[in-house]
Amino acid sequence: MERIAGINPNRFLWCCADRGISVEECASATDIAMANFDKLLAGEPSLTFNQLRKVAEYFGRGVLFFLEQGPVNDATVHSAQFRTLANQKPELSARIKALIERVEHQRTIYLTLRDEVVDGNYPHFAPPQLDGLTPKQAAAAARAWLELEPSNNFESYRRAIEAQGLLVFRSNGYNGKWQIAKESPILGFSLYDPECPAIVVKKQAADAQQVFTLMHELGHLLLHRSSSIDDDEDMHARGGQEQEANAFAGYLLIPDDFLPAIFDQERPDDVALYDDWLTEHRKCWGVSSEVILRRLMDSRRLPRQLYAAYRQWRNEQRAEDKDGGNRAYRHREPKHVFGEVYVRTVLDALNGKRISLSTACSYLDNLKIKDVRLLERHYAGV
Repeated sequence: MERIAGINPNRFLWCCADRGISVEECASATDIAMANFDKLLAGEPSLTFNQLRKVAEYFGRGVLFFLEQGPVNDATVHSAQFRTLANQKPELSARIKALIERVEHQRTIYLTLRDEVVDGNYPHFAPPQLDGLTPKQAAAAARAWLELEPSNNFESYRRAIEAQGLLVFRSNGYNGKWQIAKESPILGFSLYDPECPAIVVKKQAADAQQVFTLMHELGHLLLHRSSSIDDDEDMHARGGQEQEANAFAGYLLIPDDFLPAIFDQERPDDVALYDDWLTEHRKCWGVSSEVILRRLMDSRRLPRQLYAAYRQWRNEQRAEDKDGGNRAYRHREPKHVFGEVYVRTVLDALNGKRISLSTACSYLDNLKIKDVRLLERHYAGV
């Protein structure tokens, strides 16, 4: 098979450096002989078109990217949002960087389809005016904007946010391109865009743990109108924009008028019993005990040392390891990862003959055709 001449070796090396891998690791990941890459670096005809396409897909680039002879311009390759996150946390893994770019790509797909689908009743982002408000005031305005009911869980919070024109992604539990690894400290990130912001939340053992991350990222988008990437340390920051996002999330999830439902006289002496004490409220509000305790502490109803003791006890508990789930429901994974608005938009475009079935498969995380049909039946309630 004919080998392609003119592949730019410097662009290939730039991709390796950007991903934080060696040429040997790229050869192993793409299952292409190292001898071919040696020829590429020597400026000789080296890869077939199919091999070059495999390399391009691995790095998330187009084939033509490697055939251009000029140097790589970071400002055109990476978006301003990507560069913002990379600057916030220079130690970001190559895997997280690749995930950020995938989210941006999925958002571009969504916006393109949204504009093309005829009679599509899709939400558009029109944020509330929060300038000059305190985090508490901003949270109250945002809660009204989201039209939240008193009782919620992760999915209802997610639907409310998506209904206001944002996309909400949740990483999956499988070791794949949409996973944030368990060992990664990253809990979530947000990508600000005046037309369609996006939030990404790391899948965790309990949905309640994801809820605070979701609202923390929403706080960055609404309060600061900026992109952000956050780890556990940020979720407990006591200053700057991270503290503002934390306060916003706490007030939004548990407004002041929720707190009288908790009776201090029923608080156990043993912090290990706090979860039982707060079970009813945790389930109703869709939050963790820690979020409730933090709000009680901020309201001067819980001593800081008891909050710290609970956190220490909680951190000493070993979370139960769970597998990634049952892939018998593979057809539902795009809904869990990309959200209902995104998936419905793709299916509407397919049904309206705006895209082909094979294109719909690629937009839905490379589902097989039979799984796309199952997904259609799932939404049809069949």
